Amino acid sequence: MKIIAVGMNYAAHNKELDGTLLLPEEPVIFSKADSALLKDGKPFFIPDFTEQCDYETELVVRICRLGKNIAPRFARRYYDAVTVGIDFTARDMQRRFREEGRPWELCKGFDGSAAVGTFVSVDEQTDIQRLHFRLDINGQTVQRGFSGDMIFAVDELIAYVSRFYTLKMGDLLYTGTPVGVGPVHIGDHLEGYIEERKVLDFNVR
Repeated sequence: MKIIAVGMNYAAHNKELDGTLLLPEEPVIFSKADSALLKDGKPFFIPDFTEQCDYETELVVRICRLGKNIAPRFARRYYDAVTVGIDFTARDMQRRFREEGRPWELCKGFDGSAAVGTFVSVDEQTDIQRLHFRLDINGQTVQRGFSGDMIFAVDELIAYVSRFYTLKMGDLLYTGTPVGVGPVHIGDHLEGYIEERKVLDFNVR
């Protein structure tokens, strides 16, 4: 099982981090180790190597069949479910790595950094590119997203990634985070929603 993630896929988030409405010419892809997966409502433990661990709320799609070099028009056949996930990021480490020109893996792919909610069938959604999603922390909404604001749509991402990786059943694709990221703290209660359906619920320790 692979965890593939997309960076900088919402222009407003790019401005939030870099001060510019950056529009990448191609998707920015990185991966997380399989030990990063955090599911079934298990708590997230803030690692001791970071002083600022940020949430990044994302739509996550689940791959349902084997595929390589998938054409965009056929991409919909290769995923069957969607949920809300959190791409936890050791932000202080990421800043340092960027300044030093180093890869992102350690600040993005550490154990427990890929929280994922309960999947719902894409057949239950009218259009995966017209989904609203959000994250609440301690009962307050802290981040909202709309999949129609993605720079690269889900089907484009599937097609692009499959040029480099053979997609397999059970692989997960984190599709990028909108504006509004921020730090989590011990004791926080996180709840993620697609439209008004709660699909993610866990605590930070």
